[in-house]
Amino acid sequence: MNERKAVIRVRDVMKTDFGTIDGIATVSEALKKMKSLSTSVLVVNKRHADDEFGLITSADIARHVLAKDRAPERVNVYEIMSKPVISVHPDMDIRYCSRLFAMHNLVRVPVLDGRNVVGMVSPNALVLDGLYKLC
Repeated sequence: MNERKAVIRVRDVMKTDFGTIDGIATVSEALKKMKSLSTSVLVVNKRHADDEFGLITSADIARHVLAKDRAPERVNVYEIMSKPVISVHPDMDIRYCSRLFAMHNLVRVPVLDGRNVVGMVSPNALVLDGLYKLC
């Protein structure tokens, strides 16, 4: 009578191809990398074991560089990135991940397995890849 619904995990919908960059890199370098990878988000690497990952998005660049008429080659990624970032575990149910996106108005979230980024997830992936599997 009480059938359990199939659980779709974040690992089932995450993208494992994502770009990374160092915080010391310039925004100009970040833009070149984003363009070459056809992405609008890069994971900012940790500087040491006790550090946390960051994210830089094209929206960050628009808001903090373009809108303020700053030179992309003179602004470092660490100056405008988001850090620390909300992350999820690969075994999380996509329904809870979706709630997290809604509560915090997120665009992308790194998927951490232990202390390593293993993927990225977006609301599109949750709906188009995850919900589609339930239909």
